[in-house]
Amino acid sequence: MTEGVPRYTAREAIDLVTSGFTELTGPVAPVGPGRTASRARECGPDGPLSWQGYDASRARAAARTGEEESVVCGTATVGGTATVLISFEFGFLGGSLGERTGDRLEAAYAYAREHRLPVVSLVATGGSRMQEGMRALVQLQRVARQSTLTREAGLPQIAVLRDPTTGGGWATLGAGADVVLALPGAQVGFAGSRVRPPEADPAAYTAEAQLAAGAVDAVVSPAELPELLGLWLHLLSHPSAEPVPPPPALADTGLPTTGWEAVGNARSSQRPRATAYLDAYLSRRAAISGDRCGGTDDGMLCGFGVLKDGGRTVAYAAQTGTATRPAGYRTAARLIRLADRLRIPVLTLVDTPGAANDAEAEGQGAGAAIADVFGAVAAAGTPVTTLLIGEGGSGGALALAAPDNTWATPDSYFSVIAPELAAAILKRPPEEVRATADQLRIRPQDLVNLGVVRGIVEPSKSPS
Repeated sequence: MTEGVPRYTAREAIDLVTSGFTELTGPVAPVGPGRTASRARECGPDGPLSWQGYDASRARAAARTGEEESVVCGTATVGGTATVLISFEFGFLGGSLGERTGDRLEAAYAYAREHRLPVVSLVATGGSRMQEGMRALVQLQRVARQSTLTREAGLPQIAVLRDPTTGGGWATLGAGADVVLALPGAQVGFAGSRVRPPEADPAAYTAEAQLAAGAVDAVVSPAELPELLGLWLHLLSHPSAEPVPPPPALADTGLPTTGWEAVGNARSSQRPRATAYLDAYLSRRAAISGDRCGGTDDGMLCGFGVLKDGGRTVAYAAQTGTATRPAGYRTAARLIRLADRLRIPVLTLVDTPGAANDAEAEGQGAGAAIADVFGAVAAAGTPVTTLLIGEGGSGGALALAAPDNTWATPDSYFSVIAPELAAAILKRPPEEVRATADQLRIRPQDLVNLGVVRGIVEPSKSPS
């Protein structure tokens, strides 16, 4: 146990997020094709491996915890949204997954799909149950299938990682969720504490380390968990078929007369950035973080929020004016695909001098990451709206732009390449950069005339 980190029982974890819980008490037989009764019932004494003392260990675990298995499944209302809750009991054989655990998980997921409910998993597990051998390990396949069926049904899945979350439970219910929250200090990792290399740094196997590595969306204190979990359930459970309108411009800037003036407006330190637009456009929002591949990018803000005008849910992916890194593009692609699956409209805010092009970015797969975003936008069935709020630097900006539904603010520009770089490629002297900017036709009004953007948004307040 991590020093100073509480280990909640299954029921205590449920009480953290809801005051009302109804346990599912129906049959626990598997519901998969060709399955009519649990294989666990076919076993003789001491389970499928006849592991000596296994039945006695189960009996002691039940007496100690008051639970019949390592998971408790039921329904509850969290923050106003009805949901299926799955909570692990670590005191029952280390929260391990056995065949009866798989029965319960399968039944809970089936109930969620039948009743169109989101699934919240409060995970605390040490992995698969050794006393059942491979019959236990294959439960991960069952869980993965149920998660996939639920994903295909368009229902959200949220995981809350408790201490500890390791092994197959982390690699299925935890890391496989749409949104992953974690309690502070929780052990999180595929390798449990007793099977890690002896020289391994324990700090690498924590919720905080997984957040830094892009595998967790947020580390949340127990006191803050009910409100945030309720917000997430609300945000992910309200689809909409209509596109969202572009936000109004926040700066009262006139249209530029030259291309170089457009560049100066977009590069001004006084220009409103993505955070200001999100604050003005959304009343509440919750962020996702990380690309699930080991990286994060503070220059790409992604998440879901509630529109101030109309109260609808919208997903957002917003560049903040920095060179976007591969992890930022992959996070945006993850956000767009999640929104598409849940039928939630998307708003993208474009503002970057271009994609990061240093050696590290190339080594992290910059080209593939940009291609991933192009593909996510192109394939999205949910409507995508784009507002160009600053610099639109080449393909690294265009990747986030919605074809036929991109708008621009007066203090923005979009260019095939930065004017300085275009002049350098054309072997022009520095004094010709301004003229090159004009030739590129990068002003907002030029973009309208070229058919690249639909229109220029008006300021939020009329000039006095």
